[in-house]
Amino acid sequence: MSITGKELAAMLGLSESAVSLALNDKPGVSRATRQRVIEAAKQYGFDFSSKTVTAVGKKGTICFLIYKKSGAVVSDTPFFSTLTDGISMGCRRRRYDCVVRYLYEDDDIADQIYTLGNSRFSGIILLATEIDENTLKSFAQVDIPMVVLDAYFEKLDFNFILINNIQGAYMATEYLIKKRRTQPGYLRSDYWISNFDQRADGFYKAIRAGGMSTAKSQVLRLTPSQEGAYEDMKRLLATGVKPADCYFADNDLIAFGAMMALKESGYRIPEDVAVVGFDDIPACEYMNPPLSTVVVPKLFMGETAAMRVAQLIDGVNAQPLKIEVSTKLVKRRSV
Repeated sequence: MSITGKELAAMLGLSESAVSLALNDKPGVSRATRQRVIEAAKQYGFDFSSKTVTAVGKKGTICFLIYKKSGAVVSDTPFFSTLTDGISMGCRRRRYDCVVRYLYEDDDIADQIYTLGNSRFSGIILLATEIDENTLKSFAQVDIPMVVLDAYFEKLDFNFILINNIQGAYMATEYLIKKRRTQPGYLRSDYWISNFDQRADGFYKAIRAGGMSTAKSQVLRLTPSQEGAYEDMKRLLATGVKPADCYFADNDLIAFGAMMALKESGYRIPEDVAVVGFDDIPACEYMNPPLSTVVVPKLFMGETAAMRVAQLIDGVNAQPLKIEVSTKLVKRRSV
């Protein structure tokens, strides 16, 4: 791929004539500008004997910034590792390096944002799964192209890429109603994230569409991890809670833990209790029985984030967008 003087000038924020003078060692530019152009040329492998030169290097670096509030949801799970793979693939295809950085709730957010704003990153993909609206608002100060991944807030003017959570939860709940002909219960996370709020919207919309009262759905609050959900469900059953005929769960890990506790208490799945999860992590196929769940195209979602931030870096379609990635229901033997 050949790069013209015009492209080099755009990359450095200089005029074409200034780049030409610097590359040809002509007077008319400062020593600092000349040095900057020469260093950039060397960095990208330019052939100085040619007017049009070949670039073999990267276009820049995109930072994948992972915000962790507690780690209750964002952890080393197949969901987030696959999402990261998608981002890395998308960056490579567009000739960007990708580096991963972590930002924790107890860090000095203002200081971290200042550091980001003064970094040499070409763009930022912010994993905002656990972030709240006020914290995200602070990132508006960062004058670097940025995409917010896996969260959405109506009042904020960012480029968002997220799961269509309402659609997925609606499909799962509607499926339970049609298959079981009864009112589904809800295995709801006791930890808040915006994704779970949207899944609750989808669940209750399907309940109302089925002609049922939302107040009559049994809601059990469980920790959003397999171990935590197992312990919580086990404790609830021990206190005499009678399970509903079927449940929609906020994520697969909640579904796994609840199913384990139910089976230990003598309930058969799906004969006595049916369960549908959300995310379709690999272990769903190996559960006993395999878990029906909502499929999220995680690789595609990560690649889309990389594509969008690359567009913003290039100044293409700078209008803030909300991109929702559609889901689908995979039916297995847990229903």
